[in-house]
Amino acid sequence: MNTFKPTVWLSLLALAACAQQPTLPPLDSQGMPGQTAATGAQTALKPRVVVRSVPTSAVLPAQAMSQSVLFKLLLAEIALQRGQNNVAVQSFLDLTKETKDPRIAQRATEVALNTRFFGPALETASIWLAVDPQSQQARQVVAALLVNQARLGDAEPHLEKWLASDKEHIGGAFMQLNNILARHPDKAAVLQLTQNLAKPYPAVPEAHYSIAQAAAGAGDGPLAIGEVRQALKLRGDWEEAALLQGQLLQRTAKAEALAYYQTFLKAHPRAMDVRLSYARLLVTDKQYTPARAEFQTLLKEFPNNADVTMAVALLSLQLNDLDVAETQLQHALETDYKDPDAVRFYLGQVNEERKRPTDALRWYSSVNGGEQYVPARARYAGILAKQGKIDDARKYLQDAGRTGAERVQFTQAEAQLLRDTNDYGAAFDLLGQAIAKNPDSTELLYDQAMAAEKVDRIDVMETNLRKVIALKPDYAHAYNALGYSLADRNMRLSEAYSLVEQALKLAPEDPFIMDSMGWVLFRMNQNDAAVTFLQRALEIRPDAEIAAHLGEVLWATGRRDEAKKVWSIALKDHPANELLSATVKKFSP
Repeated sequence: MNTFKPTVWLSLLALAACAQQPTLPPLDSQGMPGQTAATGAQTALKPRVVVRSVPTSAVLPAQAMSQSVLFKLLLAEIALQRGQNNVAVQSFLDLTKETKDPRIAQRATEVALNTRFFGPALETASIWLAVDPQSQQARQVVAALLVNQARLGDAEPHLEKWLASDKEHIGGAFMQLNNILARHPDKAAVLQLTQNLAKPYPAVPEAHYSIAQAAAGAGDGPLAIGEVRQALKLRGDWEEAALLQGQLLQRTAKAEALAYYQTFLKAHPRAMDVRLSYARLLVTDKQYTPARAEFQTLLKEFPNNADVTMAVALLSLQLNDLDVAETQLQHALETDYKDPDAVRFYLGQVNEERKRPTDALRWYSSVNGGEQYVPARARYAGILAKQGKIDDARKYLQDAGRTGAERVQFTQAEAQLLRDTNDYGAAFDLLGQAIAKNPDSTELLYDQAMAAEKVDRIDVMETNLRKVIALKPDYAHAYNALGYSLADRNMRLSEAYSLVEQALKLAPEDPFIMDSMGWVLFRMNQNDAAVTFLQRALEIRPDAEIAAHLGEVLWATGRRDEAKKVWSIALKDHPANELLSATVKKFSP
């Protein structure tokens, strides 16, 4: 519900000049409105780009504010309050064209953005900028909307003027630029645009950081590393840049990333975020003793920092150090961690791991909202299912959904319960019923495709995945699932390769997609290349099925001792994995 009152707006219009302009909603990286703290309304997108309010310098229209215009404004606001968004947006657009009043144009833009009518929003914002060319707020909105429409060339002059308009805050502007451009699909074009915009600002560290981010997105690792290092030369204690450099180094050499973090922390021992990233990387690298030492340093340096407490708790949970995890989670609650529902969810997990189902159920049921609401209910149902109460578990999930989006998620969770009990036919049917009500839900289509494979309905699997790709062309795992399924059946290998190749372009660091590429290459008799992909995948994610695939390829190439070693290590961590056990039994009975 929009909380902007018509009477307030009309009284502002009655004045010769506005003392304060209405605030536009924050914009996300695609120029779309995010959720506002004041109203909690419109969308669940997190605000990424916050535009500063700038007093208007425009010359107001010479004409008086007529009764006709005031009446139309009132009708537009009433339509908005009643949820007639299309009527409200069109009315505001017509008024903007009629009056060329920057205040009406700004309000019209606000309404169009909040209701996600992005075409009209661009029209009204363009008029707003035309009548108030000094408004950088209007210019930023126009630029963000042009980027959202993939019109980078049209956006560039606006972005140039915006960056040049406030040299005192140029660094912050470049950081906002990253967010505006982040989701644009043509990463090479984004890199070129960012380089063009940064060229006049060689002494601004954020300009180099922006190029580094764009280069990383475009797959130009050397350029990204060079630019972030230049940013750190200009601002040596900048943690955000240090984190980016560490992340870039991890892509090719984990040891280099660890060494870099160590060096940075020697010079900046209180760099909390860098130390957290260093500790996480140590955990990933299975260097558990030094990781725990970093936890202790963090807790000593920041004993009452709830974010640090929570991070240490989650890392301890990852290490299965349940005592430390539980202690720190309790401490996070005591220190008023910003998301107490998340803390309660992880306390439920700790108790579930400790085989305390009653306590786990109590913690899960205490999660009342937030991102963990659905996972908490799903795990609650999972405990019931493990206790043999599958019907109770399903009913619990069926009664838990509060919104349309949640209903889809709970259907997915119910289907997972059925898959966990090997009732793939029931899961397939349940998802099919949900798709009949939500035919364009990519989540349901994808999940039914996975169930379809289990019941040998390859036709449904392929149809669903192709529809997912059509609806969401950047859904990497849809390409991956279809490509892997074809390769696993030794079918249409050239097409399988193309599908997985596209998935890798969309998610180049995903270990499961690397695994699929390795499997496709193995089927195409390119064993050396297959080993490279599979070894990299297993290094990133020591998963049982990746290990099964790598072992099989090594065995096929005559490297049987290496294969046995890979399987032996994987079996210690995943003794019950069906694919791994079947693969080992097949080659080494």
